[in-house]
This record gives sequence, C-alpha cells and structure tokens, in this order.
Amino acid sequence: MLVDSHCHLDKLDYEQLHTGIDDVLAKAKARGIDYCLSVGVTLKSFPAMMEMIAPYDNVFASCGVHPLDIEEGFDFDKLKEFAQHERVVAIGETGLDYHYQPELAEQQKEIFRQHVRLAVELNKPLIIHTRMAREDTLQILREEGAEKCGGVLHCFTESLEMAQAAIELGFYISISGIVTFNKASELKHVVSQLPLERLLVETDSPYLAPIPYRGKQNQPAYVREVAEHVGLLKGISVEEVERVTTNNFFTLFSQAKQR
Repeated sequence: MLVDSHCHLDKLDYEQLHTGIDDVLAKAKARGIDYCLSVGVTLKSFPAMMEMIAPYDNVFASCGVHPLDIEEGFDFDKLKEFAQHERVVAIGETGLDYHYQPELAEQQKEIFRQHVRLAVELNKPLIIHTRMAREDTLQILREEGAEKCGGVLHCFTESLEMAQAAIELGFYISISGIVTFNKASELKHVVSQLPLERLLVETDSPYLAPIPYRGKQNQPAYVREVAEHVGLLKGISVEEVERVTTNNFFTLFSQAKQR
C-alpha cells in the first residue's frame, strides 16, 4: 500500500484525462495507492476542493495559502475556520519562495509565521514549500516553535544539510517525481543519505510527473514510480518503501484515519 502524501486533486484535467475524481482514485488503487492528501493552496479554492473530496474517506485535506498565491488574498480568521474542519489533517501548503517572488519576501514571511502559529495552536502538522529560502524557512520554524506540531518539507529539492536540520525539528522530507529525473543528482544523493523513517513520497500532481511520464500531466497513480526510485537509491525493495512511508504518513498526519 502507498500513500500519495501531496497532490492537488482539484487541479487535475477532468475534461480529457479523467472522468472524475473517482476515476483518478480507481487508477491509483489499481497500482496500490490507497490514500491521498489533497493540498489546498488558496482560501478561495478550498471550499470547492472540500466539496469534491467529500464522498471519499480515503482522501484527506490540508488548508493553507501557498507563498506564490498570497496576492489572491490571505485572511487569518478564514484560514482558522477552514483549518478546523474534521477532514483537514494539516496546515499548508505554506512557506517561502524567493525564486519566483523575492520582492514579496517580507509578506511571505509574515503569512508563513501565521500558518505556523495556527498549526501549533491546532496541533496539526505543517506542509512546507521552500525554494531559495533555506535559512529564513528554518529560522521561522525554530522561532515559532514548529517542533511542537511537526510537519513535512514537501517536494524536497534543497540540500542535505537543510533536510537534516528539518529532521532535527521533527519534520519529515517528502520526495516527488523530480528524484527520477536524470539531472537530479544532488537530490538522489540526499535521498540515499536520509533515513527511510523520515521520508514520504508524493506526486505533487498535476505537476512534475516522474519518468517515464515526464511531460504528461501527473496523477496519484504515478507515486509508485517515486517509491520504486527511492528503493533503488537506498538499495531496498519497493515493498519496504511502501511499508515505511505509509507508516510515516499516518504517524505524521495522526488525524488521518485508515479505513
């Protein structure tokens, strides 16, 4: 059994690729993926995402405002209201992205801090997006006491040192299809060095489809390729990757209940 620990089910192509979310989940199930975490990125889109996943008890949700979406609007009271929904098992996607919007760094940092404070208050783990903001990300997590709620650095592409620093704070590291790319040598090394007990696997679909699907739209079914590659890099079976990463998921997201 596998879990896609990070996907955006409300952003998949339901006109040409899938007939509906039940079709997406059936394709995943056929490849041994039994659970998904559908990640929110804006407050505006959150209610529709929740309505979409409502019938499916093997799909969990998170609520947050992505650092590249903060200009669409951020309302802390609305975030807190949404985050207390019983299906919401995590806070995020939140974090810092200085690659695309360095000019909004100060605004990103303040909103990130508010997410961390809420996660600590509600005791729900964080889902972190970080790009070209290593020091500031770690500093805010430390200053705001993020070790109290824990979380995950998703779609990880940073250094081994950053991964180890996050693990020291009680965080997990999530690996996406990028790890299958030929040029991802640093990430491959990072994965080989980190303990499996601190890893999750994800698709980040509809983005970043792994080889051999690169160039196509990603979907939860393709998390199997990520797990297989992690096993290859660590010299272990995919069954071991499945067992440990699934256990990691339900340990971190403790409010997500297995059927």
